[in-house]
Amino acid sequence: MTYLIGASVSPEPAGNRFSELLRRDGILRLPGAHNGLAALQARAAGFEALYLSGAAMSASMGLPDLGVITIEDVCFFIRQVARASGLPVLVDGDTGYGEALNVMHMTRAFEDAGAAAVHIEDQILPKKCGHLNDKRLASADDMAAKVAAAARARRHLYIIARTDAAASEGMDGAVARAQKYLAAGADAIFPEALTSAEMFREFASRVKAPLLANMTEFGRTPFFTADEFQAMGYRMMIWPVSSLRVAARAQKDLYETIRRDGSTKAMLPAMQTRAELYETIGYSEFEALDGSIAASIAP
Repeated sequence: MTYLIGASVSPEPAGNRFSELLRRDGILRLPGAHNGLAALQARAAGFEALYLSGAAMSASMGLPDLGVITIEDVCFFIRQVARASGLPVLVDGDTGYGEALNVMHMTRAFEDAGAAAVHIEDQILPKKCGHLNDKRLASADDMAAKVAAAARARRHLYIIARTDAAASEGMDGAVARAQKYLAAGADAIFPEALTSAEMFREFASRVKAPLLANMTEFGRTPFFTADEFQAMGYRMMIWPVSSLRVAARAQKDLYETIRRDGSTKAMLPAMQTRAELYETIGYSEFEALDGSIAASIAP
């Protein structure tokens, strides 16, 4: 059912629903959904919560992931993903878009848009993807102040503090930062860009809190399955940009085919049919809401 019909949308605040999922056994699997259509497809595949990546949002706008997009840009994506799917959505909050007051504004804006959870990272602007080189970190105290501001402003939002410190400060630095962020009010910790199973296990053994693992392709982290991350001590797992990467490659192939052939015929086997698209977006259900619209029959 689509969000306008309302049957799939719980009155419980999104952050509470996210927390409830984490109280279940097993790792919470959070595939990235870079727009409303992807969110519907992820829900249809059986996922119970979603992730909204800053890199995916930026790339969708034709921009690099360098902290260029704004709170309002992100809220546009949150609204479509949360409303289309009705699922709790974890949102990439980058560096919080400024200092404490900005973080408080972000927290309330994300909640109002429908977010269930947010993660904030301890880089400074211009920030970089966590799997790239030479990231510049904020001081641990400055980051802890941002976490405390988010915790103070939230009504239900689940707060995850991300640390990028492992690459420059080693495991001891990353663990010390995580402990400080938990003391400031974070509900969970996201250690970014760890490079081995041994590092993931050590971090989990030293930080007693719910932990999030990032399984991004083409990064510094080797491929691990959800079950493997769970065995290492992690409670959440994201695949942040996977849906966008697949879609972008398919679009590239399409445009090259049109340019070469002057036709899309060769791409038909790779396309979702009109009937399949209509089923995904609930076309007939929307029509049924207005008696003036004749029921459509897909050719």
